[in-house]
Amino acid sequence: MRQLTRTESALLLIGGLMMVVSAGCYAFMVLQPVVCWGFIAGALLYGAMQWRQKYEGTNFVIRRLRRMKLTANVFFLLAGVLMADSVYHFLAPLFSDWHTYIAYVYNKWVIPLLVAAMLEMYSTFRISSELAKEQEQQSSNKP
Repeated sequence: MRQLTRTESALLLIGGLMMVVSAGCYAFMVLQPVVCWGFIAGALLYGAMQWRQKYEGTNFVIRRLRRMKLTANVFFLLAGVLMADSVYHFLAPLFSDWHTYIAYVYNKWVIPLLVAAMLEMYSTFRISSELAKEQEQQSSNKP
């Protein structure tokens, strides 16, 4: 895996912290119209830094796990959009009545957030173990 620079690592951390703080503030109903946009900004920053962390090797498992991390970033963005929709209701006109909108969209941002968090945790731990295996194999093949 390509190592991020210090600036990129700091931006990754800032993006992650923005998402955590924004989700916490939103859940406890603190400045909801503002923190939903903070969550989206944090998700974009976090996803952009993960996109820059490329894998140049040929290990199929690590490539698959990296795709899982990128899928998790899409789910983080979806959670942010649904969070903003719960405040501004911009998806409501797409539904025939208010009850259908409430049933399927309103305050459902937690579901993609949990899916993204689970994908992110699983792929992070698996990538680190796969990279350790790969490094061990490379060191054992050297004379």
